[in-house]
Amino acid sequence: MALLEVQEIRRSFGGLVAVNRVSFAVQPGQIKAIIGPNGAGKTTLFNIISGLLKADSGQIRLRDRAISGFKPHQIVAAGIARTFQNPSLFYRMSVLENVMVGRHSRTRWEFAGCCLRLPGQPTEERFIRETARSQLDFLGLASLAAAPAGALSFGQRRMVELARALATEPELLLLDEPASGLNPKEKEQLGEQIRRIRERGVTVLLVEHDMTMVMDLSDDILVLHNGEVIAEGPPATIQSNPEVVTVYLGGEFRPAEEVELARLTSRL
Repeated sequence: MALLEVQEIRRSFGGLVAVNRVSFAVQPGQIKAIIGPNGAGKTTLFNIISGLLKADSGQIRLRDRAISGFKPHQIVAAGIARTFQNPSLFYRMSVLENVMVGRHSRTRWEFAGCCLRLPGQPTEERFIRETARSQLDFLGLASLAAAPAGALSFGQRRMVELARALATEPELLLLDEPASGLNPKEKEQLGEQIRRIRERGVTVLLVEHDMTMVMDLSDDILVLHNGEVIAEGPPATIQSNPEVVTVYLGGEFRPAEEVELARLTSRL
């Protein structure tokens, strides 16, 4: 059984069709990438899966359970977490507190119970703090726990957002352009972290423009163009697909991406 099934999803904005009858599946334990030109519908698709947007038609299933129309907090509770193109943190809170926010999605206490410090709530709060610390330690961020999130570098903010997503204990992790804005060393470290996350049993679906990372990490790749699927398969198949090569080398991607795909396809 597939972990995630996206079936005939369509979404338009006025007269613009951003996602047009897109279907694909993500198997448990996979690292699957979604690539395509700017405006291909990648982030719109992520927003639909994570509950930020509602599809016009189609269905999304998680372990054969329909989750179409779920609100974002219900999507998280179902087992899907995500990061964003631009890290979204509470800059006046500490790094540890930011990660604790993610873990609070698994708490059984409502706002009133936390304010009144009802029996059992302090114990759970300590557990949330310890769990958040363990995620920071896993990602090599333990030394930053007390630092204000606003004082971090861009790369560090990305990693804190990743730790917060992991604190929700997801089955499926959506990463929206996780390498954007990172230097080469940070990208290399990120790739290793994504592999380690998969080793923990978390399935990964990522949108990414860095073709080296996509080809090195992915088990399977979905290619979108003008909101539609034009190819799907393992990296070697995608690299040699004539339609994909035409899209990438036809001037619709940023120059760096064109050069990178040209380098990768020249190996074949």
